Amino acid sequence: MLALITGGARSGKSNFAQSLCEGGATVVYVATALAIDDEMRERIAKHRTSRPVSWHTVEEPLALPSVVRAHASKSDFILIDCLTLWLSNLLFEWRKNDATTVERKACEQACELAEASNQGTIIAVTNEVGSGIVPESSLARLFRDLQGLVNQQIARAAENVYLLASGIPVRIKAASGGHV
Repeated sequence: MLALITGGARSGKSNFAQSLCEGGATVVYVATALAIDDEMRERIAKHRTSRPVSWHTVEEPLALPSVVRAHASKSDFILIDCLTLWLSNLLFEWRKNDATTVERKACEQACELAEASNQGTIIAVTNEVGSGIVPESSLARLFRDLQGLVNQQIARAAENVYLLASGIPVRIKAASGGHV
């Protein structure tokens, strides 16, 4: 089962996603952030203290489908936080490719992640980045567009999708069974 948690910055996505994992004996937390500067190191440290010490953390900025496949059968939940940083990392990795190739690769990776998510209970956090103004730079516009495409692909594959606004989760897609 795949659940997608989306919303704006500081909307409560991570806290809500973590609450969905409560009661899980084995939780794998997949962190996609790269500690590239002091501010990001501080954010990562704050995230670490917000989750139970019993959770197993896997730091993986790029190979999410592989991590999900490796851990799905031996965990109650896999929490991916977050798809936005994952896509940003992929864009940096593919920076020498043209926009068409990057879009194809991003969609392939999203499809592969969705397929891998069929093997367990996966909760993925992402940002809703397309609700603001049109970005000034072509790179920022490409990122915004790709994040929208990736979010759509994962949302289509997900049984449940939640939108967080001001810390309030609103289920916008519900599985027939009603769990997670």
